[in-house]
Order: sequence, then C-alpha cells, then structure tokens
Amino acid sequence: MKKIFPFTVLMTLLLTNCGSNKSTKQPVKKTTTAPVISNKGTKTSVAAQTEREYQALVKTYKPETTDVLNDLLNGSSQNAKTSINVENSSSCNMVLTISGNNYFKKIPIGAHKIGAVMVPKNQNYNLSGMLCNALYQKTKFITSSYSVKISN
Repeated sequence: MKKIFPFTVLMTLLLTNCGSNKSTKQPVKKTTTAPVISNKGTKTSVAAQTEREYQALVKTYKPETTDVLNDLLNGSSQNAKTSINVENSSSCNMVLTISGNNYFKKIPIGAHKIGAVMVPKNQNYNLSGMLCNALYQKTKFITSSYSVKISN
C-alpha cells in the first residue's frame, strides 16, 4: 500500500497538471482551408491529414513522463532542461510541433489529454499544430516549466 500511494500522487499531479508555475489558456485561431490534394490525387481535409499523422506518430512516440514529473516536482534551476506541458481540451487529436535552436520534435496529443516534453532552457520555441481544422501557433521564450491549455 505504501508503494502505490506515491505513484498515485505523481500520476494525479501529472494528469491534473498541478505544480507547473505558469498556466495559460490559449484560444485556437480558426482557419478556413480548402481541401489539399495528396500525392495519390485524392482530396483530403487538413483534419484527416492531421489524424493520419497523429496515428502514425503515436505508434513510435516515447513520452518523457519521468523527466517531466521530476521537473514539475523538483524544478531544479541547475538543470539545463525544463518541461513544456500542453493540455488538449478539444475533441480532436493533434500533433504539436516544437522547434527551436537545434531542437525539433513532434508530439502526439490525444483529445482531452496532456502532452509534455523536456526542452533546453533559455531559448525561443515555436509551438504549432492543427486542432480541429484550426491553427495553433505560438512563439515563447522558455526559461522554466511552461504549461498551456488549448481548445477549439
């Protein structure tokens, strides 16, 4: 029983996104896009392309849960990395692209789920992705753990 309690507390903290020192709720910009013509000559929507990319990426993606939890709970200023936590409160899956100086990563975030990643501190990062046919795009200078909640 003593071994299960700490694990339960850590998972609860991760799932409720407690412990991050910054939290914002960002609206997603709605965009109207025409169907895109794929390589096969058939018309597909941006949402369908995003869903295919999400399904392919989720099969190979390795979450950094341990490192993110350690950062959120311990928050060492001496660590060269910090966490970015993104809560997807929409009903659509998304692929979040994080890019910065010598850094690039795509993170699959399911509908009503939280995605997190460790990134080097003190850098500008571009966060972008499609969410239910809407474009999310943000540039942020990351110095400590950063948390954002996005919805459509």
